[in-house]
Amino acid sequence: MIDGIFSGNLDFEKIRYLLLLEDEKQIKQLLDKARTTRDNTIGNKVYLRGLIEYSNRCAKNCFYCGIRAGNSHAVRYEISDEEVLEAAKFAHEHRYGSIVIQSGERSDKEFTSHISSLIKQIHHATGNDLRITLSCGEQKEEVYREWYRLGVQRYLLRIEEANPDLYAKLHPSDHSFENRLKSLKTLMDIGFQTGTGVMIGLPFQTIDDLANDLLFIRDSGVVMVGMGPYIEHTETPLYEHKDKLLPETKRVELSLKMIAILRLMRPSINIASTTAMQTLDPMGREKGLRAGANVIMPNITPVAFKKEYDLYEGKPCLDDQPDECGMCIEHRIKMAGCEVAYGEWGDSKFYSKKS
Repeated sequence: MIDGIFSGNLDFEKIRYLLLLEDEKQIKQLLDKARTTRDNTIGNKVYLRGLIEYSNRCAKNCFYCGIRAGNSHAVRYEISDEEVLEAAKFAHEHRYGSIVIQSGERSDKEFTSHISSLIKQIHHATGNDLRITLSCGEQKEEVYREWYRLGVQRYLLRIEEANPDLYAKLHPSDHSFENRLKSLKTLMDIGFQTGTGVMIGLPFQTIDDLANDLLFIRDSGVVMVGMGPYIEHTETPLYEHKDKLLPETKRVELSLKMIAILRLMRPSINIASTTAMQTLDPMGREKGLRAGANVIMPNITPVAFKKEYDLYEGKPCLDDQPDECGMCIEHRIKMAGCEVAYGEWGDSKFYSKKS
């Protein structure tokens, strides 16, 4: 049994030990401990974030991503304002409490101004009753401040990997690790409920890297986290290293350990059980909830665009309409023994504590 390891703070060596667990009973003990910690700290409610994949147009060329600028086979799109508003109203009417607008990374004025317009339109259409999270990449400070002034409360900016050397292997030379860190700090300084996340099971990634990723997240001050298994895409440079990947089952297992350990380290933050989990395991999102996650993001993107937002291959439910997706998610949450937090914004308790 591993009870003794949970006493005191989880330092690097303890985290590494837990990530290397192979015994199924010990792994179950870790996941159960995380779930109990969540239930006793913030309860077993799962908050819904309606995901709108607004556009797959991207100015960046990350080596792991299917919508990278260099993928000439990607079919580019941008959802119309009317369709975005319909999706937002769907989320509001179905009491999701919150939406996420996600896109490829662009910082041109046309894009940032359009996002500002959408924010105002969504607030008007939903009576300012819907929390908005943006996941639109690195921007100038004045852009972040504009979006915050317009009433965006949350921003997700994934670091993907906290080891600068490995980060450099995942990105072209014009992608700056330091700028990513600076953007995260700027978002927190402005007042956003800021989130980040990492990919788990990357080529070249070690257990030490993952342990340090968790320490980075713990110490960064973020209040929400979305992390899950790395999934390869044929139209990316990183695909040539697919032979270095762990088996899918191991990537899922490692992701569950990461969720559980983070829950023990930061009991009151929001942790998503991601779509990538379900991509590699049909029960992946339920397992994530049982490991201590407390956020699910039903995809409410219009079906016509879903298949084109292919960050990785094999995403599930591409033909599901938003109402079908919602019913499925509710069923999955209840299967995991959790309660659906309808009509709740689901602000991070850790953010409230910091404030």
